[in-house]
Amino acid sequence: MKYIDGGVCAAKGFMAGGVACGIKKTGKLDLALVYSEVPAQAAAVFTTNRVKAAPVQLSMKHIQSGLAQAIIANSGNANACVGPQGDATALAMCQAAAEYLKVPVESVLVASTGVIGVRLPVEKIQDTLKTTPGIVSKDGNLSAAQAIMTTDTFKKEAAVEIELGKTVVRIGGMAKGSGMIHPNMATMLGFVTTDAAIDLGLLQQALKRAADISFNRVTVDGDTSTNDCLFVLANGQAGNEKISLEGPEYEVFCAGLEAVCLELAKMLARDGEGATKLVEIRVEGAKSEAEAVQVGKAIATSSLVKTAIFGEDANWGRILAAAGYSGVAIQPELVDIYLGDLLVCSGGTGLVFDEEKAKAILSQKEITIVVKLGQGDTSATVWTCDLTYDYVKINGSYRT
Repeated sequence: MKYIDGGVCAAKGFMAGGVACGIKKTGKLDLALVYSEVPAQAAAVFTTNRVKAAPVQLSMKHIQSGLAQAIIANSGNANACVGPQGDATALAMCQAAAEYLKVPVESVLVASTGVIGVRLPVEKIQDTLKTTPGIVSKDGNLSAAQAIMTTDTFKKEAAVEIELGKTVVRIGGMAKGSGMIHPNMATMLGFVTTDAAIDLGLLQQALKRAADISFNRVTVDGDTSTNDCLFVLANGQAGNEKISLEGPEYEVFCAGLEAVCLELAKMLARDGEGATKLVEIRVEGAKSEAEAVQVGKAIATSSLVKTAIFGEDANWGRILAAAGYSGVAIQPELVDIYLGDLLVCSGGTGLVFDEEKAKAILSQKEITIVVKLGQGDTSATVWTCDLTYDYVKINGSYRT
């Protein structure tokens, strides 16, 4: 497996593009299209929030067929919590994309992100698609990735090349997300494309598996949104022998899909609203993977831990406390905690350590915290970011 450029356009038979419709007051790109030249197998994972935006509900309906050929996504407005009008708007977006790309409306998936509770001016999208030729192209991944950004500070793309038998297969994707990011999906959009030929059931299984170790292990602020969705389209254009059973080729495909999702998920954490540091929390010595993840998430969502990291304060007691209220029956007297390679707590007891070295570790852009529970041989990793003054500033005036 090797990493390549191209994002959602890396795989054969896919095109994409982004354009400005005027939804964003800034005039920046705010509408993205992703298009497969042929109908593709389609799988998805959606937000677990019971309050689901209109585009999420419509995409859940359209994807039941297991086929899709296009994705339309806008930023700047979530099209959420606006009543029946939201449903009509989501459908109008699909109809506009279907007409533009000459595909059935049922084969279009739709996604939106931005402010909740405000009418989405869908007529701007309709007018733009009626008057703007050539939005999608084989190198349109960059503009598409920019068009789905809200408070993101950089575009998020990843792609890999794998071999299934003697056939080269590509998997690429793009994502957006900066705030309202929490395990079990959040205000993030993720779109993945591949030219692999794979059974629909296995594609859905592989996507769920990839999401569980990537997007579902990222948290920025503990808020789970109304709009998140992760789509994967597989159009079979690579020409590999179709993956129809679990086995070595399925595992290679899963590894490629997981690599793309993990790269994108880590970018979400790195670009958390106001964030200055990417924090990797490794929990080792757990009785089970589920318990390791549970402890890791408790630490990752602790405001006290996150603010200590921002302040470069080696306050390891906050880490131990978070592990203690995680709901996992840890034994504090067995717990060791490392900041980078510096042991700061052994057997649940604080050590005398080099404070200057600790501060130097915490001043890095990427920080690793290791928590050894001493109760088993299973581990898991969760990603988060620091909590800064700018997070409050951004979210204190999000609507204005």
